[in-house]
Amino acid sequence: MYTPKYFAETDLLELDRLVEWNAFASLITTIDGQPCVSHIPVLYERDDKEVIFRGHWAKPNPQWQGGVDALLIIHGPNAYISPSWYPDKEEKARVPTWNYAIAHIHGQLEVQHDESDLAAIVSELTEVNETMVGSDWEFEPETREDHRRQLYGIVGFRLVAKQISMKFKLSQNHPEANIESVIELLPSSNQHHGVLIAEMMREQLDKSKF
Repeated sequence: MYTPKYFAETDLLELDRLVEWNAFASLITTIDGQPCVSHIPVLYERDDKEVIFRGHWAKPNPQWQGGVDALLIIHGPNAYISPSWYPDKEEKARVPTWNYAIAHIHGQLEVQHDESDLAAIVSELTEVNETMVGSDWEFEPETREDHRRQLYGIVGFRLVAKQISMKFKLSQNHPEANIESVIELLPSSNQHHGVLIAEMMREQLDKSKF
């Protein structure tokens, strides 16, 4: 991922926040030299610098039978930035751009077929997401045979991160007056992530002053 130095983020607390915001990831591998992509919810664990992701495929998905080298992409918020928002737009001939946050996690896949591993993945995903939507449905393979049979149709994975690259493009290459103007105007720009990107820009700007 092309990442100019002023957009590079290395604080893993920011990865924690990205995954909390959106744990629906893109998993990319190669099969016979061709890219293979799955879009799936993931579970995330971090112990200091050790980062682990878990999830599962539908068994007919051929990705689990491919190579072990993988790239997992965590997609953060994004927003269009109009050059009309910059105070110096005329003298600097500013152009449109996009602000965003994203993480690339490189590692090797460990494919999992064990029933207990699969049950744990589905149970944890269910608990996390049922809580998020304010519901209480439970996956109960220990007591319900119809639930346990569903495990026959999936294959699990575990991905230990070997390299993590994060890009937080939040106008850090602009003078402070431009950044302040964008922060002020983004929330009213009628963009789904406008408020969140403005908040992230404010945090980055404040950090840069220390």
